[in-house]
Amino acid sequence: MRRYKHFHRKEKKKEVKGLLFVIREILVTVGEAVAVVALAWFIVRSALLKTPVIDSSMEPTLKQGTMIIVDKVRYRFTGPKRMDVIVYKQAGREHSYLEMSRVLGLPGETIRIKNGIIYINDSPLKETLAVETITNSGLAEDGVTLGNDEYFVLGDNRNNSEDSRFANVGNIIKSDIIGKAVATEKPFAFVSGLNLLENEKKSSEAASGSSVSLSKE
Repeated sequence: MRRYKHFHRKEKKKEVKGLLFVIREILVTVGEAVAVVALAWFIVRSALLKTPVIDSSMEPTLKQGTMIIVDKVRYRFTGPKRMDVIVYKQAGREHSYLEMSRVLGLPGETIRIKNGIIYINDSPLKETLAVETITNSGLAEDGVTLGNDEYFVLGDNRNNSEDSRFANVGNIIKSDIIGKAVATEKPFAFVSGLNLLENEKKSSEAASGSSVSLSKE
């Protein structure tokens, strides 16, 4: 009888130890999962930003009210590239909202706009966007030479945009840039693929082909 009780106690101890081991493993797994989620949340919060398009200056590419996902990390390691859409807030301006424009001129370059054509260091820029021809060259009519940390920006709504052509905006310095507009939230789309001239041509050709087919029928 004593042997039976002793054996029974041992078995109970084993069961308790096994249960404690399982509980500990579950707690460790849950803790690791919580840590991963917290880290992911922190990375997303520190690396990405969502902000609305506040006016019509980037239409037809980005319509007013559209929520934009902004990459806040990229420009810590490299400067904006030509045709990037940047999000910025100029120091000294009273409003609290963020602005968006497209980079056309890079540090050290001279930008001139003549007869609606953008010139970079006297070479005409090949337009890749479906935008209107510029009617007001502003400050760029006589040429604007950029400093080492300055960028010349334009809105895609070329004839209804406050941008580097005008003295109240001027050139954008790198320290005022928040990040790169990478995508629209709803519907999700990469900004770099929106309003491209080649896409507009394809759409026009497809519509034209459809019209021809219908007329034949």
